[in-house]
Amino acid sequence: MATLTVPGAGRPVAIPLEVADSPRARRRGLLGRDGVRGALLLPRTSAVHTLGMRFAVDVAYLDRESRVLAVRTMRPGRVGLPRPRARRVVEAEAGAMAAWGVCAGMRLVVDLDGADPDGA
Repeated sequence: MATLTVPGAGRPVAIPLEVADSPRARRRGLLGRDGVRGALLLPRTSAVHTLGMRFAVDVAYLDRESRVLAVRTMRPGRVGLPRPRARRVVEAEAGAMAAWGVCAGMRLVVDLDGADPDGA
């Protein structure tokens, strides 16, 4: 199973990570779900939308080194603008990023068990 590790002041937090590793999976994202256990990684993505979503999400935009460029909470029915330099996006239920301590400037560790982190 893939994990997302958030370095913390105390102990790092490991989060179960689902990977949308195909174009179809990236298009679908969290649409049609009532929630997500852990987080969803969208490789090769710089913008997301919440059209058709059933719940609000936290969105962390990551650069190619998995450094957090920005974290935003998006309510259902919104369209996010593309983030320059963003190469991946991590989505989780609203409030999760704050609970995990994710903030701009920190580097997240994405462990995909040897798979390509960009889903290529």
